[in-house]
Amino acid sequence: MDERVSDLFGSGNGHGSGSQASNFKQGNGYSVPSRKAGVKNNKKSKARFSRNFKPSNNTPYLPPELKLVNPTQYRFEHLATQMKWRLQEGRGEAVYQIGVEDNGMLVGLSEKDMRASLKTLHKLAEKVGADITVLRQREVDYDSDADVPRKIAEVLIRKVPDDQQFLDLRVAVLGNVDSGKSTLLGVLTQGELDNGRGRARLNLFRHLHEIQTGRTSSISFEILGFNSKGEVVNYSESRTAEEICESASKMITFIDLAGHHKYLKTTIFGLTSYCPDFAMLVVSANTGIAGTTREHLGLAMALKVPIFIVISKVDLCTRATVERTVRQLERVLKQPGCNKVPMVIHSTDDAVTAAQQFAQSPNITPIFTLSSVSGESLDLLKVFFNIIPPLSNSKEQEELMQQLTEFQVDEIYTVPEVGTVVGGTLYSGICREGDQLVVGPTDLGQFHKLTVGSIQRNRSGCRVLRAGQAATLALGNFDRSLLRKGMVMVSPEMDPTICWMFEAEIVLLFHAKTFHKGFQVTVHIGNVRQTATVEAVYGKEELRTGEKAVVLFKFIKHPEYLKVGAKVLFRQGVTKGIGHVTKLQPITQYLPPVPSEEEEEEEEEA
Repeated sequence: MDERVSDLFGSGNGHGSGSQASNFKQGNGYSVPSRKAGVKNNKKSKARFSRNFKPSNNTPYLPPELKLVNPTQYRFEHLATQMKWRLQEGRGEAVYQIGVEDNGMLVGLSEKDMRASLKTLHKLAEKVGADITVLRQREVDYDSDADVPRKIAEVLIRKVPDDQQFLDLRVAVLGNVDSGKSTLLGVLTQGELDNGRGRARLNLFRHLHEIQTGRTSSISFEILGFNSKGEVVNYSESRTAEEICESASKMITFIDLAGHHKYLKTTIFGLTSYCPDFAMLVVSANTGIAGTTREHLGLAMALKVPIFIVISKVDLCTRATVERTVRQLERVLKQPGCNKVPMVIHSTDDAVTAAQQFAQSPNITPIFTLSSVSGESLDLLKVFFNIIPPLSNSKEQEELMQQLTEFQVDEIYTVPEVGTVVGGTLYSGICREGDQLVVGPTDLGQFHKLTVGSIQRNRSGCRVLRAGQAATLALGNFDRSLLRKGMVMVSPEMDPTICWMFEAEIVLLFHAKTFHKGFQVTVHIGNVRQTATVEAVYGKEELRTGEKAVVLFKFIKHPEYLKVGAKVLFRQGVTKGIGHVTKLQPITQYLPPVPSEEEEEEEEEA
């Protein structure tokens, strides 16, 4: 986002850089750089900036447009082509700044020109099949002698989806047990406030003991949609997930993870396997940082998942208690190990600014304070979800789609009248109905041939699955006993690297004693979760907390499919460490795929 526009609209937290701190004036929940010390003619002081500002090169998401008044036909066609390209780059979304010159100067437009520019923008959006939403407007003081007020505006352009091609973002939900994670998701996705006793969360639980205890023990998924106009689409408007997918142009998929330390391995698996775009850390206002809160924060940071914080249950506390929890979080986020910039959200302007800056700067950490019972500040969180852009652009997406197919198997089901079904994420390539793939590795390092039947995304059918998308694939009569979590389904042309042993450069985050040869840990690498033995610690006999080394690991159950550079997270009791794979020791010979039962029957008949 253009730094000047960001400053004018306000960051919402009062944390400016050192050079700005003395020039900022506090008010109404956001900070505005003041041109003059006083207020002139009973009007708000407005912002004025130097003409020599050079806009940031890393913010293509916010293209500036000075004026769009009565363009010629040639200019109109050029603008339509430009909008189509910007929507493609933003994977269906773009935010226009009206009244801003190409060099970043805030010139502003008169009321008449602003209306004409927005009208032109409406026509452009209709031509390319998109809708527009005015996010916010502000007055600027470009010419102090002029009596006519001048404004700038930010406008969200969102493509109307075609053939289920909605923008899908995955958000992992973290936090201590009883912090209100599942209740918050229930309120967001069902559209009804909680009764204070957990009614909103009942539809999210998968097991009877979860309903009885109120504690999540497994991974569940919920969806929140936004249509092309930015309106919420959830179960209060639609009866089924299929209807939500049909109406939504942007989808937020929440991955509800367990908060109890007993289910930590499930939480880590959800973070490493499902590749979330963002993480939402829920903290109870009345308990603050307690239990697994700090640990979950560390896991998200270790895996480099951008994180924002929601302080829940503010209806149970006094304002002083909520502020104390906010200060506690700010101290933790500013510590040398975190180096985050907390940004407390008080208004819609703050939420818009936070959403735009959050995707561009990994150090920004928005903090929301809300209640699932009273509904306080829930709208601010919805605004944030509506505007937040994807982390990857269309070019990166195209590069992944050009690679060979690789689908990670995270879940396995048996569905009546459908057969075996696997759930997971397509890491690379494109997968279509009827594709021939191989799945493995088995205990012997083999792969089995299979055919993809039908495909479903968010419980609605689709014919094509693209890289980065999560889905379930029906495999028909394929023997479920041949499948396990951690396997991959890949193109037959791929030569997968299967290994029992691998080397990783690690950092030992915590260990009570010494980390040495023969020690066993549970290793998490993507969707792989298996116990491994430390075979060697190169250059050292043992490791202590905070030390680095290259370590050789060996799986104890079966070989796995790994890649060099993959993130490694290992744990055993209180022992924890992170790192990345540096070298693989593949099994001596790659075993060819084993034919499926149908192919064997055809060969016997022949």
